[in-house]
Amino acid sequence: MSLTSIRVLIGRVVLTSGILVLLFIPYLLWGTGLMTARSQQVLRTELHSVLRRSGSDPPLSPTPRHVVPGGAPKVASDVTAPPIGSPIGTIHIPAIGLSMVVVEGTGTAQLELGPGHYRGTPLPGEAGNVAVAGHRTTYLHPFYNLNDLVPGDTVDFTTLQGFFDYRVTGSQVVSPSDVSVVAPKPGEQLTLTTCTPLYSASQRLVVHAVLEASSLAPHGAAVDSNAGLRPVASSAPRSWPTAIGWAIAVALLTSAIWYGLRRTRRTPRWLLAVGGAVAWLAVVALFFQAVAPLLPASY
Repeated sequence: MSLTSIRVLIGRVVLTSGILVLLFIPYLLWGTGLMTARSQQVLRTELHSVLRRSGSDPPLSPTPRHVVPGGAPKVASDVTAPPIGSPIGTIHIPAIGLSMVVVEGTGTAQLELGPGHYRGTPLPGEAGNVAVAGHRTTYLHPFYNLNDLVPGDTVDFTTLQGFFDYRVTGSQVVSPSDVSVVAPKPGEQLTLTTCTPLYSASQRLVVHAVLEASSLAPHGAAVDSNAGLRPVASSAPRSWPTAIGWAIAVALLTSAIWYGLRRTRRTPRWLLAVGGAVAWLAVVALFFQAVAPLLPASY
């Protein structure tokens, strides 16, 4: 291979790598949301199914508000948390237009499905410090506008145990290593966490709220139904072999397109370029889908 050919090859590798990096950024910001949207549909279906089996089957939307006005709110009984990756209920924050299903767990795979409930903290409506985390810039970015919440805003939960309305009391910024914000606390509290500033995980934004009103599900249906909740797998499970396989596919297809454009005589170049670009983008999307879950977790 001549020196000129080596230079051309290196140039093509650098160009292709640069294009992949430029495409990967918008994929992380918006493309990952498509996977989360599909997962949310599955989670909502699973939650509806368990609600029907429990016999309570309350609507998953908190509108109209199903709460007991005035007086101290009723607190739900402590029940065993469902398996990691299972839906625990819906969260609705009118001030920022959020309405999503919350899953059990805050690992990388769980937060790809939607907002995640910190394992070991009380479930929504129970006594203590309920803690929920969510992504702010990727995977449908449920907590993108969490910084806009002000004291007095409401955070509503609908779970198998009933309806629970929390009122925001304030917010703070802490370091990622500060786990005291999700530590046990007296009273009926809620803690929401996400990364800050935007597009960075250098700090954590923490929003605090207290339980203001509630309406418990009849006949303790939740106690019998929690065990029926099933985990939902992420749309893109973590797999290094899969990611490497798609990387090889991208490299081979890129080489084939370059070679075809250089050698073609009968097929019009524009036709080969358009067809090759469509196929290349499809394979690249699958490559990105396999790579994204392998990145470090970021709220």
